[in-house]
Amino acid sequence: MSSFTDAEYPAAPYPGTRPPFSYAHLDGKGYRIRPDDDLDEWLAKHNAPALAERVPVLTYGSNANPSKITWLRENLGLSGPVVVLRAQCTGLSAVWAAGLRVVDTQRPVTLAAMPGVTETHAVWMADPAQVAVLDVCEGRGDRYQLSRLRSGRVELEDGGVWDSLLAYTGKAEIRWPLLVSGRPVRCADLSQADAQDLVGTAAPVMGLDVVAVDGAPEPDEFPARVFVYGTLKPGESAWELVEPWVDGEPYPSSIAGEVFDTGFGYPGLKRGSDRVSGWVLPLRSPKAALATLDSYEGDEYRRIRANLPDGTICWTYLWKFA
Repeated sequence: MSSFTDAEYPAAPYPGTRPPFSYAHLDGKGYRIRPDDDLDEWLAKHNAPALAERVPVLTYGSNANPSKITWLRENLGLSGPVVVLRAQCTGLSAVWAAGLRVVDTQRPVTLAAMPGVTETHAVWMADPAQVAVLDVCEGRGDRYQLSRLRSGRVELEDGGVWDSLLAYTGKAEIRWPLLVSGRPVRCADLSQADAQDLVGTAAPVMGLDVVAVDGAPEPDEFPARVFVYGTLKPGESAWELVEPWVDGEPYPSSIAGEVFDTGFGYPGLKRGSDRVSGWVLPLRSPKAALATLDSYEGDEYRRIRANLPDGTICWTYLWKFA
Protein backbone atom coordinates (compact mmCIF):
# COMPACT_ATOMS: atom_id res chain seq x y z
CA MET A 1 0.00 0.00 0.00
CA SER A 2 1.33 3.47 -0.89
CA SER A 3 2.03 5.69 2.11
CA PHE A 4 1.76 9.35 3.15
CA THR A 5 2.67 11.39 6.23
CA ASP A 6 0.58 13.38 8.68
CA ALA A 7 2.20 16.58 7.45
CA GLU A 8 0.36 16.22 4.15
CA TYR A 9 -2.97 16.55 5.98
CA PRO A 10 -2.74 19.20 8.75
CA ALA A 11 -5.24 19.26 11.61
CA ALA A 12 -5.68 23.05 11.66
CA PRO A 13 -8.01 24.67 11.16
CA TYR A 14 -10.53 22.25 12.66
CA PRO A 15 -11.75 19.78 11.43
CA GLY A 16 -8.56 19.41 9.38
CA THR A 17 -8.03 17.94 5.94
CA ARG A 18 -8.67 14.36 4.85
CA PRO A 19 -7.14 12.07 2.26
CA PRO A 20 -9.49 11.59 -0.72
CA PHE A 21 -9.34 7.82 -0.25
CA SER A 22 -9.59 5.09 2.38
CA TYR A 23 -6.51 4.51 4.49
CA ALA A 24 -4.98 2.74 7.45
CA HIS A 25 -2.95 4.79 9.93
CA LEU A 26 -0.02 3.68 12.08
CA ASP A 27 2.90 5.51 13.72
CA GLY A 28 2.47 8.83 11.96
CA LYS A 29 1.98 7.31 8.52
CA GLY A 30 -1.06 6.55 6.43
CA TYR A 31 -1.40 3.70 3.93
CA ARG A 32 -3.88 3.91 1.10
CA ILE A 33 -6.53 1.17 1.07
CA ARG A 34 -8.12 0.08 -2.19
CA PRO A 35 -11.42 -1.86 -2.31
CA ASP A 36 -9.70 -5.10 -3.39
CA ASP A 37 -6.99 -5.03 -0.71
CA ASP A 38 -6.95 -7.88 1.81
CA LEU A 39 -6.90 -5.62 4.84
CA ASP A 40 -7.04 -8.52 7.30
CA GLU A 41 -3.69 -9.75 5.98
CA TRP A 42 -2.14 -6.31 6.60
CA LEU A 43 -3.67 -6.09 10.08
CA ALA A 44 -2.36 -9.56 10.96
CA LYS A 45 1.18 -8.46 10.07
CA HIS A 46 0.83 -5.76 12.72
CA ASN A 47 -0.70 -8.12 15.33
CA ALA A 48 -3.92 -6.10 15.21
CA PRO A 49 -7.55 -7.20 15.50
CA ALA A 50 -9.13 -8.30 12.21
CA LEU A 51 -12.02 -6.39 10.65
CA ALA A 52 -14.46 -8.92 12.13
CA GLU A 53 -13.33 -7.78 15.59
CA ARG A 54 -14.05 -4.11 14.87
CA VAL A 55 -17.17 -1.95 14.82
CA PRO A 56 -18.14 0.69 12.22
CA VAL A 57 -18.13 4.26 13.58
CA LEU A 58 -19.14 7.09 11.26
CA THR A 59 -16.72 9.99 11.60
CA TYR A 60 -17.79 13.27 10.07
CA GLY A 61 -15.40 15.67 11.84
CA SER A 62 -11.74 15.77 12.82
CA ASN A 63 -11.34 12.05 13.51
CA ALA A 64 -10.94 11.41 9.78
CA ASN A 65 -7.80 13.60 9.83
CA PRO A 66 -4.48 11.70 10.07
CA SER A 67 -2.84 14.35 12.26
CA LYS A 68 -5.75 14.14 14.69
CA ILE A 69 -5.24 10.38 14.90
CA THR A 70 -1.62 10.98 15.91
CA TRP A 71 -2.86 13.48 18.53
CA LEU A 72 -5.13 10.74 19.91
CA ARG A 73 -2.11 8.43 20.13
CA GLU A 74 0.04 11.00 21.93
CA ASN A 75 -2.59 12.38 24.29
CA LEU A 76 -5.21 9.68 24.88
CA GLY A 77 -3.24 6.46 24.43
CA LEU A 78 -4.74 5.34 21.10
CA SER A 79 -2.85 2.29 19.86
CA GLY A 80 -2.65 -0.01 16.87
CA PRO A 81 -3.64 0.47 13.24
CA VAL A 82 -6.62 2.75 12.66
CA VAL A 83 -8.77 1.83 9.65
CA VAL A 84 -10.52 4.81 8.02
CA LEU A 85 -12.83 3.91 5.13
CA ARG A 86 -14.07 6.67 2.84
CA ALA A 87 -17.87 6.75 2.71
CA GLN A 88 -20.57 8.53 0.75
CA CYS A 89 -23.30 9.69 3.12
CA THR A 90 -26.73 10.51 1.73
CA GLY A 91 -29.34 12.29 3.81
CA LEU A 92 -26.76 13.19 6.47
CA SER A 93 -24.73 16.34 6.99
CA ALA A 94 -21.88 17.59 9.16
CA VAL A 95 -23.13 20.92 10.53
CA TRP A 96 -21.66 23.50 12.87
CA ALA A 97 -22.49 22.95 16.53
CA ALA A 98 -23.95 25.50 18.94
CA GLY A 99 -20.98 25.80 21.30
CA LEU A 100 -17.27 26.48 20.84
CA ARG A 101 -14.44 24.20 21.92
CA VAL A 102 -12.84 25.16 25.21
CA VAL A 103 -9.31 24.22 24.09
CA ASP A 104 -9.11 26.63 21.16
CA THR A 105 -12.52 28.38 20.77
CA GLN A 106 -12.99 26.78 17.37
CA ARG A 107 -16.49 25.60 16.49
CA PRO A 108 -16.90 21.80 16.38
CA VAL A 109 -19.22 19.86 14.13
CA THR A 110 -22.19 17.67 14.87
CA LEU A 111 -24.45 15.47 12.77
CA ALA A 112 -27.88 16.29 11.37
CA ALA A 113 -30.29 14.66 8.96
CA MET A 114 -30.53 16.55 5.70
CA PRO A 115 -32.67 14.99 2.96
CA GLY A 116 -31.32 15.41 -0.56
CA VAL A 117 -27.77 16.13 0.59
CA THR A 118 -24.79 13.87 -0.15
CA GLU A 119 -21.46 14.36 1.62
CA THR A 120 -18.23 12.38 1.80
CA HIS A 121 -17.11 11.33 5.26
CA ALA A 122 -15.48 8.20 6.68
CA VAL A 123 -16.11 5.09 8.75
CA TRP A 124 -13.59 4.04 11.39
CA MET A 125 -13.44 0.29 11.74
CA ALA A 126 -12.53 0.56 15.40
CA ASP A 127 -11.41 -2.17 17.76
CA PRO A 128 -12.77 -2.11 21.37
CA ALA A 129 -9.75 -0.23 22.78
CA GLN A 130 -10.06 2.39 20.05
CA VAL A 131 -13.75 2.90 20.80
CA ALA A 132 -12.80 3.53 24.44
CA VAL A 133 -10.40 6.26 23.30
CA LEU A 134 -13.06 7.82 21.06
CA ASP A 135 -15.45 7.81 24.03
CA VAL A 136 -13.01 9.96 25.99
CA CYS A 137 -12.25 12.25 23.05
CA GLU A 138 -15.92 12.86 22.28
CA GLY A 139 -17.01 13.18 25.91
CA ARG A 140 -19.40 10.27 25.61
CA GLY A 141 -22.37 10.71 27.91
CA ASP A 142 -21.64 14.41 28.33
CA ARG A 143 -21.02 16.28 25.06
CA TYR A 144 -21.92 13.47 22.66
CA GLN A 145 -23.64 10.11 22.95
CA LEU A 146 -22.67 6.96 21.08
CA SER A 147 -25.68 6.05 18.96
CA ARG A 148 -26.91 3.45 16.51
CA LEU A 149 -27.68 5.56 13.47
CA ARG A 150 -30.81 4.65 11.54
CA SER A 151 -30.93 7.76 9.38
CA GLY A 152 -29.46 8.24 5.94
CA ARG A 153 -27.38 5.93 3.80
CA VAL A 154 -23.66 5.26 4.30
CA GLU A 155 -21.92 3.54 1.38
CA LEU A 156 -18.25 2.51 1.33
CA GLU A 157 -15.90 2.55 -1.67
CA ASP A 158 -16.36 -1.21 -2.13
CA GLY A 159 -20.14 -0.76 -2.45
CA GLY A 160 -20.95 -2.00 1.05
CA VAL A 161 -23.84 -0.16 2.73
CA TRP A 162 -23.89 0.10 6.50
CA ASP A 163 -27.23 0.10 8.23
CA SER A 164 -27.49 1.02 11.93
CA LEU A 165 -23.80 1.80 12.23
CA LEU A 166 -22.40 3.83 15.13
CA ALA A 167 -21.98 7.59 15.33
CA TYR A 168 -21.32 10.15 18.04
CA THR A 169 -24.35 12.45 18.02
CA GLY A 170 -24.89 15.63 20.01
CA LYS A 171 -26.13 15.22 23.58
CA ALA A 172 -25.27 18.45 25.42
CA GLU A 173 -26.72 21.70 24.11
CA ILE A 174 -23.26 22.91 23.11
CA ARG A 175 -23.08 19.98 20.65
CA TRP A 176 -26.55 20.39 19.20
CA PRO A 177 -26.76 21.86 15.70
CA LEU A 178 -26.65 25.64 15.57
CA LEU A 179 -29.63 27.11 13.74
CA VAL A 180 -29.09 30.38 11.91
CA SER A 181 -32.31 31.87 10.56
CA GLY A 182 -33.96 28.57 11.51
CA ARG A 183 -31.58 26.33 9.55
CA PRO A 184 -28.41 24.39 10.37
CA VAL A 185 -25.21 25.51 8.65
CA ARG A 186 -23.28 22.85 6.75
CA CYS A 187 -19.54 22.72 7.35
CA ALA A 188 -19.16 22.30 3.60
CA ASP A 189 -20.73 25.74 3.10
CA LEU A 190 -18.83 27.83 5.66
CA SER A 191 -15.20 27.90 6.83
CA GLN A 192 -14.09 27.54 10.45
CA ALA A 193 -13.04 31.19 10.54
CA ASP A 194 -16.52 32.34 9.56
CA ALA A 195 -18.29 29.70 11.65
CA GLN A 196 -16.80 31.07 14.86
CA ASP A 197 -18.78 34.28 14.38
CA LEU A 198 -22.12 32.61 13.82
CA VAL A 199 -25.03 33.59 16.06
CA GLY A 200 -28.12 31.45 16.41
CA THR A 201 -29.99 28.97 18.58
CA ALA A 202 -29.30 25.35 19.52
CA ALA A 203 -31.59 22.62 18.20
CA PRO A 204 -31.79 19.32 20.14
CA VAL A 205 -33.24 17.27 17.29
CA MET A 206 -32.41 17.64 13.63
CA GLY A 207 -34.24 14.72 12.08
CA LEU A 208 -31.83 11.98 13.16
CA ASP A 209 -33.26 8.56 14.01
CA VAL A 210 -30.84 7.24 16.64
CA VAL A 211 -30.77 4.83 19.55
CA ALA A 212 -28.24 5.47 22.32
CA VAL A 213 -25.79 2.60 22.93
CA ASP A 214 -25.31 1.29 26.46
CA GLY A 215 -21.85 0.03 27.31
CA ALA A 216 -19.29 -1.14 24.81
CA PRO A 217 -20.60 -2.02 21.32
CA GLU A 218 -20.19 -5.63 20.22
CA PRO A 219 -18.59 -6.27 16.81
CA ASP A 220 -20.86 -9.30 16.28
CA GLU A 221 -23.90 -6.99 16.19
CA PHE A 222 -22.69 -5.29 13.00
CA PRO A 223 -24.52 -6.62 11.02
CA ALA A 224 -27.29 -8.81 12.44
CA ARG A 225 -27.42 -11.20 9.48
CA VAL A 226 -25.39 -14.04 8.00
CA PHE A 227 -25.00 -15.38 4.46
CA VAL A 228 -24.91 -19.18 4.26
CA TYR A 229 -24.04 -21.26 1.20
CA GLY A 230 -23.66 -24.87 2.38
CA THR A 231 -24.94 -27.10 5.17
CA LEU A 232 -26.53 -24.15 7.03
CA LYS A 233 -28.96 -23.31 4.23
CA PRO A 234 -32.70 -23.87 4.85
CA GLY A 235 -33.46 -27.56 4.45
CA GLU A 236 -29.81 -28.65 4.57
CA SER A 237 -28.21 -30.90 7.18
CA ALA A 238 -27.26 -28.17 9.70
CA TRP A 239 -30.34 -25.97 9.28
CA GLU A 240 -31.73 -27.08 12.65
CA LEU A 241 -28.64 -25.61 14.33
CA VAL A 242 -29.21 -22.10 13.04
CA GLU A 243 -33.01 -22.03 12.69
CA PRO A 244 -33.69 -21.06 16.35
CA TRP A 245 -31.61 -17.89 15.84
CA VAL A 246 -33.32 -16.76 12.64
CA ASP A 247 -35.41 -13.61 13.09
CA GLY A 248 -37.60 -13.15 10.02
CA GLU A 249 -37.75 -14.79 6.62
CA PRO A 250 -34.53 -16.03 5.02
CA TYR A 251 -34.11 -14.85 1.45
CA PRO A 252 -31.90 -15.91 -1.47
CA SER A 253 -28.99 -13.76 -2.61
CA SER A 254 -25.33 -14.00 -3.64
CA ILE A 255 -21.86 -12.76 -2.78
CA ALA A 256 -18.59 -12.55 -4.70
CA GLY A 257 -16.39 -15.61 -4.36
CA GLU A 258 -16.05 -19.24 -5.32
CA VAL A 259 -17.40 -22.34 -3.58
CA PHE A 260 -15.36 -25.52 -3.86
CA ASP A 261 -15.37 -29.06 -2.49
CA THR A 262 -13.15 -29.22 0.58
CA GLY A 263 -12.96 -33.00 0.32
CA PHE A 264 -14.49 -33.40 3.77
CA GLY A 265 -18.13 -33.61 2.74
CA TYR A 266 -18.91 -29.92 2.99
CA PRO A 267 -18.12 -26.88 0.81
CA GLY A 268 -15.69 -24.05 1.41
CA LEU A 269 -15.75 -20.44 0.23
CA LYS A 270 -12.73 -18.61 -1.15
CA ARG A 271 -12.34 -15.12 -2.56
CA GLY A 272 -13.05 -14.66 -6.24
CA SER A 273 -14.92 -12.63 -8.83
CA ASP A 274 -17.67 -15.18 -9.51
CA ARG A 275 -21.03 -15.10 -7.71
CA VAL A 276 -21.90 -17.61 -5.02
CA SER A 277 -25.60 -18.29 -4.43
CA GLY A 278 -26.95 -18.80 -0.95
CA TRP A 279 -29.36 -17.54 1.69
CA VAL A 280 -29.38 -14.50 3.96
CA LEU A 281 -30.52 -15.25 7.50
CA PRO A 282 -31.59 -12.29 9.68
CA LEU A 283 -30.43 -12.99 13.23
CA ARG A 284 -31.80 -12.26 16.66
CA SER A 285 -29.24 -12.05 19.47
CA PRO A 286 -26.45 -12.03 16.86
CA LYS A 287 -23.62 -12.38 19.39
CA ALA A 288 -25.05 -15.62 20.75
CA ALA A 289 -26.12 -16.84 17.31
CA LEU A 290 -22.70 -16.25 15.79
CA ALA A 291 -20.98 -17.93 18.74
CA THR A 292 -23.01 -21.05 17.92
CA LEU A 293 -22.07 -20.84 14.24
CA ASP A 294 -18.41 -20.14 15.00
CA SER A 295 -18.29 -23.31 17.07
CA TYR A 296 -19.96 -25.29 14.30
CA GLU A 297 -17.64 -23.97 11.57
CA GLY A 298 -14.55 -24.57 13.71
CA ASP A 299 -10.96 -23.57 13.02
CA GLU A 300 -11.16 -24.30 9.31
CA TYR A 301 -13.19 -21.15 8.62
CA ARG A 302 -12.92 -17.49 9.55
CA ARG A 303 -15.87 -15.17 9.75
CA ILE A 304 -15.78 -12.08 7.54
CA ARG A 305 -18.18 -9.42 6.31
CA ALA A 306 -19.27 -9.58 2.67
CA ASN A 307 -21.49 -7.48 0.39
CA LEU A 308 -24.70 -8.58 -1.30
CA PRO A 309 -25.48 -7.20 -4.79
CA ASP A 310 -27.46 -4.28 -3.29
CA GLY A 311 -24.60 -3.40 -0.92
CA THR A 312 -26.15 -4.98 2.17
CA ILE A 313 -23.38 -6.24 4.45
CA CYS A 314 -23.58 -9.78 5.85
CA TRP A 315 -21.41 -12.11 7.85
CA THR A 316 -20.20 -15.24 6.08
CA TYR A 317 -17.55 -17.94 6.56
CA LEU A 318 -14.38 -18.08 4.46
CA TRP A 319 -12.28 -21.24 4.17
CA LYS A 320 -8.92 -20.47 5.82
CA PHE A 321 -6.76 -22.65 3.61
CA ALA A 322 -7.86 -21.61 0.13
